[in-house]
Amino acid sequence: MSSMPQPLSEDQDDSAANEVILGVDTHSDVHVAAVITVLGVLLDTANFPATAAGYRALLAWVGSFGVLRRAGVEGTGSYGAALARHLREAGIEVIEVNRPDKATRRRRGKTDTLDAEAAARAVLSGRANGSAKAGDGPVEMLRMLKLAKDSAVKARTQAINQLKAVLVAADPALREALSGLTTTMLVRRCAQLETTTPQDVTSAAVYTLRLLARRVQELSAQIHDLVHHITDTITRHCPRLLTRRGVGPHNAAALLITAGDNPDRLRSEASFAALCGVNPLEASSGKTSRRRLNRGGDRQANCALYRIAICRLRRDARTRDYLARRTTEGKTRREAIRCIKRYIAREIYQIITSPPPAEPSAA
Repeated sequence: MSSMPQPLSEDQDDSAANEVILGVDTHSDVHVAAVITVLGVLLDTANFPATAAGYRALLAWVGSFGVLRRAGVEGTGSYGAALARHLREAGIEVIEVNRPDKATRRRRGKTDTLDAEAAARAVLSGRANGSAKAGDGPVEMLRMLKLAKDSAVKARTQAINQLKAVLVAADPALREALSGLTTTMLVRRCAQLETTTPQDVTSAAVYTLRLLARRVQELSAQIHDLVHHITDTITRHCPRLLTRRGVGPHNAAALLITAGDNPDRLRSEASFAALCGVNPLEASSGKTSRRRLNRGGDRQANCALYRIAICRLRRDARTRDYLARRTTEGKTRREAIRCIKRYIAREIYQIITSPPPAEPSAA
């Protein structure tokens, strides 16, 4: 026999009646906040500076209207990241809110106050119900380290291309002395060139080649150092991830960044697959029943899953057998690889969401 539901205590009833919902439209310098009741009545709006003092003032202002348990915040991964951390530390559930759709904006207009109110109403209606990614743990460290590494890789590639472009138009004697070398040897030789103050085209070319080569070497050292820190962070946070075939530090970092510091906010492995853009979407109409490729999601995570799939196709017999079986069934190679990416996303999700192994206690 099922037990009867317990009535709310007087304190709980008052707390529920006094609950308010906060909506925030975030910007670089000022955040615009709106407070509504659980019945949808707009109480007030206000602006607060994007500073620690401004965040404290915002919470004090909301507290004057009632009990705050939920807050809808736009841009929790950028302008609203610091505010989201402050709200979570205060025990408030932070919900990620997307911008209002274009039809709503055309109908109601666009102001920061309206956007803040719309964020609060999205939380109240349940249209926005996804918890925001936390940005206060090892995954946030990975995001910053990977950002620096990616920019260093891009700058190094640009410097190498510039070095080779200068060499193409250089004096024939200089060009012939440096021809036939690998990129690594070319950079090393150019970094050792004797230079003087540029007086003519040839001396300017030598000076530029040495400068670009040393820039490449400095960027390579930075990349090596950042890869070391990324690997060390992943090893401490999620060591099992690096033991999987095809999952190197770069791919592991991209997938962990997509999940965030609080992967428990993902309800299932299907939600993680959707975040990575590897979940097929229904595109059926009338008598036609089909699914199409999802072009949304985090494209860096999607690329990471693709690289893992290609690596396993080269080195893992089970993955090759799966590809052969699906192509025999009539799927194209690209369709079969999409299925492999979906299975890999499931495997990665189980690793990311599983609790870390307990450290052995000292005897």
